Amino acid sequence: MATIVPLEAVDPQLIEELLDEAFGPDRFARTAYRIRTGMDWLPGLSFAAMDDDDFLVGTIQLWPVALTDPQGRAHPMLMVGPVAVMPGHQGEGYGKALMAAALGAIDPQAPLPQVLIGDAEYYGQWDFSARMTGGWNCPGPYEKHRLLARASSDAVLPEQGMLGPWMG
Repeated sequence: MATIVPLEAVDPQLIEELLDEAFGPDRFARTAYRIRTGMDWLPGLSFAAMDDDDFLVGTIQLWPVALTDPQGRAHPMLMVGPVAVMPGHQGEGYGKALMAAALGAIDPQAPLPQVLIGDAEYYGQWDFSARMTGGWNCPGPYEKHRLLARASSDAVLPEQGMLGPWMG
């Protein structure tokens, strides 16, 4: 059974090793990294999964980002990911447990919209979709159908904009 702990309780080197295992050493070239350039992950919303032997098997990080509309106004959001699970433990429910912990930690009284780059078939179970992201852009290559978001209301976000770090 997974034990979910705050990510800040885990040795940063172990986190980096897990991310390398899950995504490869070229992970820093991914568009998601460009979106959150210069930002630190949010400690209160980022978690780790430990297995029964207390080994790190998964992590999730949430980041402060913004969607900047054509008028230059920044709309703050939370970027979900990476959701990383050690290759030998994928499909065992660690990713779902991490998503539940992170999304459950978001203040329901003031939820910021969330965005991620991922598979709609998987992340749709948490109401992420490409429904509102068609006019959004990212600083790097990405597949439009994989840019997913969820918000309390579609009306809270502009139809067009560029994703990037939240400098607010």
